Amino acid sequence: MTAEHPIADEVLGLVSIALTKGEKYMAYNNSLYFIDKGDIHFFNTKEEAVEFAENNLSDRDRFSVLHFSSIQDVLRQIPYGEPSNQQLSIDPDANGLHNRDGNDFTDAMIDHFESQQLSFFDKQLKTNVMNNDNFQYLKDNIKYMGFGENMYRELERNLGEGKAEFQLHFAADINKKPFEATLNFRKSDSTDMYFFNNFNASLEKSNGEKNEQTFYLNKGKGVTAKEAYNLLDGRAVHKDLTTKEGQPYKAWIQLDFETKDKNNNFEVKQFHENYGYDLKAAVEKFAVAELNDPEKAKALMQSLEKGNVQSVTIEKDGSGHKMFMEANPQYKNVTVYESNMKMVAKESIEQYKAEIDKGGKEVKEGQENDKKKELKQETKPGQEKKNDKTLLPKKRESTKKGLGIS
Repeated sequence: MTAEHPIADEVLGLVSIALTKGEKYMAYNNSLYFIDKGDIHFFNTKEEAVEFAENNLSDRDRFSVLHFSSIQDVLRQIPYGEPSNQQLSIDPDANGLHNRDGNDFTDAMIDHFESQQLSFFDKQLKTNVMNNDNFQYLKDNIKYMGFGENMYRELERNLGEGKAEFQLHFAADINKKPFEATLNFRKSDSTDMYFFNNFNASLEKSNGEKNEQTFYLNKGKGVTAKEAYNLLDGRAVHKDLTTKEGQPYKAWIQLDFETKDKNNNFEVKQFHENYGYDLKAAVEKFAVAELNDPEKAKALMQSLEKGNVQSVTIEKDGSGHKMFMEANPQYKNVTVYESNMKMVAKESIEQYKAEIDKGGKEVKEGQENDKKKELKQETKPGQEKKNDKTLLPKKRESTKKGLGIS
């Protein structure tokens, strides 16, 4: 009587994975006492399996080929020893794991063995699938949050270690300012899933001081890396937020560097929609060339909403001037910088203002003098056109508001 073949646990796990890939032919080394994961090979067709078995025949290796549709098929077909038919007829339980006609004890042992193996490897397969899904989810999460793709290898390594929590580190120079972030991941208390909960960000200012803040994620979304940089640099960001009750709303957020909370984070100022800040109107107070192109205008607004200092071309004295602009919701305007990033003083801002007619519309270059002549010809001193709403009495006309600089 020959010895039975013990089968490594990993073998049946690989069988489950092969089935998901449509591989239903297996070549296994039948000359070994112990069948390990390195002794089995899976194929899509019988011809491929047979060819492999024939090509790898040696005085030490002998491969057998079998077709399977389940783990039970493998358990039934791999012989645990090679007893003769005569022995089986004399002792039907001599190879009970292969002979389904044995006694009740043998049948019960087979059922128990198969159920235990199937339960274990079904869980293992589900765990592998879940881990892969979790890895992909976190990869997408990191990329969406603006931290790039360089952390994937470290992420995978940490997931494989199964620790309760771990951290990943990010560093970059943005506009010649060192920006760093520590991403915090934690394992669920009820499952093996990991979640990206928050990140601690810091920005070193030109004076050597650092602004630091912890930003929290809600269902994988929150302040992105670039938005965190902009907030730490003092600018405001427009975000989709939710209340504690789960109600969505939009608001501009900005860090208050004068006040910190109990967790040593800067307090966050919010300017809701009812605060009355209209970014588009604030930008239109200037003769911004990008506003003449719908696509460029859309990109400009999106960039400003992310808190960026955005380059613009402002028309003045018949030529375009490269300048920079950022949103300033607290004061319901935009901050404008010269090309050298020097802020335009409040007393000088009027020279960059777009010409606005009495109807609230911008007057294009070259039309200003024509507009003045037209008004002079149509309206004589002391005369009022009662039934024409386009001409108002002088007293009312003087109080008509356009889009002035706030």
